[in-house]
Amino acid sequence: MSRAPLALLLVALLLSSGCASVRTLDAAQAGAPVIYSGTRLDWYSLQGGSYPLQRFGAQAPKYAALDLPFSVLLDTLLLPWALATELGVGLTVQGGL
Repeated sequence: MSRAPLALLLVALLLSSGCASVRTLDAAQAGAPVIYSGTRLDWYSLQGGSYPLQRFGAQAPKYAALDLPFSVLLDTLLLPWALATELGVGLTVQGGL
């Protein structure tokens, strides 16, 4: 039996409820964590945290346990950006002529 249908099902479940890392990128919440924010949101949800909007500025995904490994991966890839943001370094990009 192929593993592709199972992997496709897992991806579909994650996409239907949204990724915590992606959700926290848009959450312009003052004082919200930036470093590993999606991972922390998933963990907070799994531990029974009751106020994710106030703490993280984003709602936790419906399937936080399934989202957690993907959030760890994405948060690790975004770590240089998160560190720069936390240190107050502006990373603006301008293009065109």
